[in-house]
Amino acid sequence: MKLTTAIATTIAATVTALLTGCGSESAKAPAPGAYADVNGLHMYYEVHGPATDQPPLVLLHGALSGIGTDFGQLIPELSRTRRVIAIEQQAHGHTADIDRPLRYEQMAEDTVALLHSIGVQRADIFGYSMGGGVALQIALTHPDLVRKQIIAAASLDVNGIKPGLMEGIADIQPEMLYGTPFHNDYLANAPRPEDFPRLVAKVGEQDKNATPTFPVEAVRRITSPTLTMVGDADIIRPEHAVEMFRVFGGGAMGDTPAGLPNAQLAILPGTSHVTLVHRPDLLLSIVPAFLDAPIKAAP
Repeated sequence: MKLTTAIATTIAATVTALLTGCGSESAKAPAPGAYADVNGLHMYYEVHGPATDQPPLVLLHGALSGIGTDFGQLIPELSRTRRVIAIEQQAHGHTADIDRPLRYEQMAEDTVALLHSIGVQRADIFGYSMGGGVALQIALTHPDLVRKQIIAAASLDVNGIKPGLMEGIADIQPEMLYGTPFHNDYLANAPRPEDFPRLVAKVGEQDKNATPTFPVEAVRRITSPTLTMVGDADIIRPEHAVEMFRVFGGGAMGDTPAGLPNAQLAILPGTSHVTLVHRPDLLLSIVPAFLDAPIKAAP
């Protein structure tokens, strides 16, 4: 057995074990969703919570996943005091696939087009895993849209991921995920449930051929306050999370007249890549506090 195949099998088995008992909300009740036609895509989104004078919080899910799978435990609480908009990308969840590959740049443009189509010109963005890469791309190409961003379990490039894991993830086969919430929620929500193997193949192709690289000098120019977040047992190296935190302007001593920087870092204890979004006990104290904190004026 090839090393990458062994890694893929281990990852798939681990995902199944980790997600057992985490719960998934998408298949339990009708979703308050709608569709927007953008860039040739019939794109699904949900709106939760009251309209306020603050920008809405946009949630961007991870690869192979969807709104309920990743954010079902968080939306009910996050939406108590703010408008929450959750979006499903091409080929994921309720959004059917079309004839083009998955690419971070395109997903970012689809997301921005959807937000503009529903009147959102400024937002806070919480991107998890693949969604974290999409969020970073939006901050680079549409900086005026982003007030604050949360980049969770994502990296600036492949060097931020523990060695060997990307190859294993790219080699995952559809049958390895049968019975997981990823597969079960897809069957419950997708317009064409039989397309699950196609989704897995497209994610694998993207991981093999189009893993994004965000140049450090470009990322340094992002002015939106950023919370970098990983699990302490994540596929993202903790050292890389610290590097990202510093690139976003973090790491300065806060006990000075200048005060705290706008950048924040959270390493969640006892948390893996898969389970990061299934830690409401931690996230619901960290995320609202970051979003509600005042933004320090630029020097």
